[in-house]
Amino acid sequence: MTDQVQPAQGPGTSGPGPDGAGFTYRGAEQELIVVARPEARLRAQTESVRSAAGADVSALNMFLSDEQLALEPLFGNEERLQQSATAGPEDTPDLALFYRVRGGESRAQELRARIAALPGIDTAYVKPGAVPASLTSAEDNRRLKEGAPVTPDFSGRQGYLRAAPEGIDAHWAWQRPGGAGQGVTVIDVEGAWQLGHEDLAAKLAGIVVGTPLTDVAWRNHGTAVIGVIGGDRNEYGVNGIVPEAATAAASFQGIGTAAAIHAAADRLGPGDIVLIELHRPGPRLDFAARDDQSGYVALEWWPDDCAAIRYATAKGVLVVEAAGNGGESLDDAVYERRPDEFPESWRNPFNPSNQSSGAVLVGAGAPPPGTHGRDHGPDRSRLAFSNYGARLDAQGWGREVTTTGGFWDRPGDLQGGPEEIAWYTDTFSGTSSASPVVVGALAALQGMLKAAGQPPMSPERARVVLRATGSAQQDAAGRPASQRIGNRPDIKAAVTQLLPQAVGSGQAERYWDELLPYPRELPPRLRLFVAGAWRNLNHPSPEIRQAVHTAFAGGRPDVRVWFSDDEIVGLVITG
Repeated sequence: MTDQVQPAQGPGTSGPGPDGAGFTYRGAEQELIVVARPEARLRAQTESVRSAAGADVSALNMFLSDEQLALEPLFGNEERLQQSATAGPEDTPDLALFYRVRGGESRAQELRARIAALPGIDTAYVKPGAVPASLTSAEDNRRLKEGAPVTPDFSGRQGYLRAAPEGIDAHWAWQRPGGAGQGVTVIDVEGAWQLGHEDLAAKLAGIVVGTPLTDVAWRNHGTAVIGVIGGDRNEYGVNGIVPEAATAAASFQGIGTAAAIHAAADRLGPGDIVLIELHRPGPRLDFAARDDQSGYVALEWWPDDCAAIRYATAKGVLVVEAAGNGGESLDDAVYERRPDEFPESWRNPFNPSNQSSGAVLVGAGAPPPGTHGRDHGPDRSRLAFSNYGARLDAQGWGREVTTTGGFWDRPGDLQGGPEEIAWYTDTFSGTSSASPVVVGALAALQGMLKAAGQPPMSPERARVVLRATGSAQQDAAGRPASQRIGNRPDIKAAVTQLLPQAVGSGQAERYWDELLPYPRELPPRLRLFVAGAWRNLNHPSPEIRQAVHTAFAGGRPDVRVWFSDDEIVGLVITG
């Protein structure tokens, strides 16, 4: 067992995570979704339903009246959908067919079977309540700290900001035009946030849709997510990966997850980002809610959520989605079996052979051993709780993420005290902590593209870049890299693909191995003379250093170098 956290003694001790910890998030509600038949062309009115095609819907109206239910369009009325429609794929789902039932929440399963049998209805299904895809541990709880009169600078604990492979190289991105996320907007879809937090004042735009949950655990979760992405750059607290990006929040409470995703996408333009920080119980364990989150999967498996995501990606909006903490192989045959309640047209979106939702699916990888004094296994190896499979595109830190907010439903474990606006955590975790790390990398790249006058990445291009670049996933005992969660993003490496005109290249003519840099504060560097100037490779690995030595010692060096300004961003050594 590589994780040094002591086993939890509370709920979730049989969970899939390394320490088996898990806690229940209160307030998540089931959703009863109805799919109408296309030929009926239903139209929901104030107290009834009519058919624009003249179909007999009297039985449906009688049922709704007798049960004191309301049927409302999940994504808005058809006229509104037509006005917001964009030129996308011809096979984009017809959003006007999806409805949500209001009322009768305690009898959702009984009502589902009855309403599905009525004329004009194709099918109906119940979605388990969605919850944040984060984990906690008993050891985290024991580290709670009461109060701090002045918030110190915690940015030195944010290893995910550092150069690859440890981090995603946010520090390098900040030195480039647009690399702090300028001109990019990110909307976080989940339940609640502490909008008054002291370290989220600069660019947080507020809540664009929905009503936040009042539970402090939900609020801590959302605050942690926004802090990873957009924490203010100042002399205290934490730094967001893209502190100049505009951030906003969309709560699913009262409207459902699919409607929240759709509404968020409607407020964004091409190149902006929707982050989905939720997962829900999947078919492995019969959709049962569990403290340990075993069997939980990404939202896109449900038809209406997938339709909303495809709507967003057809608009050119990037969607980043937590893969879930169920410890599941999403390649398993259980996800190929269509539930009887799903439309016959449904195809498993986790299967790469089927049409993709277009979202970036994110798994949870281990941080470097020793981070905050802990060891979760080899750096970038799959954490045991993380879902995995061919569908996953990238990974982020799934443990030890330092950010804003408290510990689960309590004050911060890094800084607590009576003021919630000054809470910080050292232990944000799960695919919930991994996903905003990937969002930050993508927002930095979009900002640099905009600053260079280039079009932003499309959803498809973003997935290609994440898969083609980055720091590779590593093996762990019992969790080989073949259990795919993907690479950890590397902003610098991705720039070489996206902005080749901003990156020079050439053959190295000379080298200088600066083992003792001057002044001493500078990092160890390997210098290569390329295109008429010396270029610096900071912190070269022993393997790269030896390969360069060998190439030049052979008398016929073949060292191809890519550089930005005076800094080497890539090299290939042959021969």
